[in-house]
Amino acid sequence: MKSLVIVGGGAAGLMAANGALSQIKDSDLKIILIEKNSRPARKVMITGKGRCNVTNNCDLNTLIENTVNGGKFLYSAFSKFLPSDTVSFFENLGVPLKTERGNRVFPLSDKAVDIVDALYRNVKQNCNVLCGRVSEIITENNIVKGVKLEDGGEIKADAVILATGGMSYPLTGSTGDGYIIAKNLGHTVTELKPSLVGLECHDGFCSALSGLTLKNVTLKLFKEGTKKPIYSEFGEMLFTHTGISGPLTLSASARIKDIKSSNYTAVIDLKPALDQNTLDKRILRDYNEEQNKDFQNSLDKLIPKSLIPVIVGLTGIPKDKKVNQISKAEREKLVSVIKNLTLHITDYRPIEEAVVTSGGIEVKEISPHSMESKIVENLYFAGEIMDVDAYTGGFNLQIAFSTGHLASASAVKKLLGE
Repeated sequence: MKSLVIVGGGAAGLMAANGALSQIKDSDLKIILIEKNSRPARKVMITGKGRCNVTNNCDLNTLIENTVNGGKFLYSAFSKFLPSDTVSFFENLGVPLKTERGNRVFPLSDKAVDIVDALYRNVKQNCNVLCGRVSEIITENNIVKGVKLEDGGEIKADAVILATGGMSYPLTGSTGDGYIIAKNLGHTVTELKPSLVGLECHDGFCSALSGLTLKNVTLKLFKEGTKKPIYSEFGEMLFTHTGISGPLTLSASARIKDIKSSNYTAVIDLKPALDQNTLDKRILRDYNEEQNKDFQNSLDKLIPKSLIPVIVGLTGIPKDKKVNQISKAEREKLVSVIKNLTLHITDYRPIEEAVVTSGGIEVKEISPHSMESKIVENLYFAGEIMDVDAYTGGFNLQIAFSTGHLASASAVKKLLGE
């Protein structure tokens, strides 16, 4: 009896197991899932703030456009298992879904546990599920023969799918085990960095604004030496005690490649709906209505209260100066600050806080058509362990589902000689 071992019970591993079960039909191929946690898919449980943004209701081109690293490599996997397939998969398992702003797909119940239960139900009933930690993949002549467990046990395997995740949220089990295993087999692991993570800034006012959420703003990210922003998007963000976070910031972080060797600047437009001339007219109108107001008391209709001292300080205009005494040049400075609130990025927040890991198994060493290793025969990869990552919005879970599905389809087909 041949056996397929899937290492890792997260989104990619569970989808691989479900995919394998749907293909084995009447064969005696044995499917074994090994997960080190007592409960599977713990990271899926916390995605989307516990609601689970399961995919993005978009087409193939949009999927690839939102994949920051590895879009071309993932073309085949995406083509074979699209977001529409993900939606059908879960709805066929009895989980109704809904599409929200930005085409983000969630379970109708807003409960991530419904997604996890659906993924695990079939696997638990029809696979051998073992709780254990794989320490090594056993090979002979660069062909998979089995896996070795941390407790010394060995399990025979004719093929292995390595789906152990990345380094982010280690409390959920993503502790980088798979990188070591793959490296020991001759695979290259590219630099591991946090992605979709908060950013630290050395500007002194961020800590004073901690907890402030900015809605309907535009965030632009500039790299030193470039005139055009490397990222620009409209939406929501927030200040933290060390810098900035929130949806816009997380997506911007995915565009930063060399934070240690290059300088990056974030520029916030607090009033993107108004051009500079229109904003100036708006300010003038406010000033004309209450000409004897102090400058610091004239901005409460324009910007959040906690942000006013910061804006006042950055303009250099005395806070108690009457608005009817403010010059045109000073007004221009105010407009500029509101339209270009500038922050200097110093670092990512730690990888433990990141939504996903950027970097991983070098995709040049993996077949994009099967997810099989080009170095070790019958070894397959799925999910975040590879050097692939995307923006927020359900795209990273779709990567896990598409690669997990393709890896198991390829492995089963090869093992059954089809």
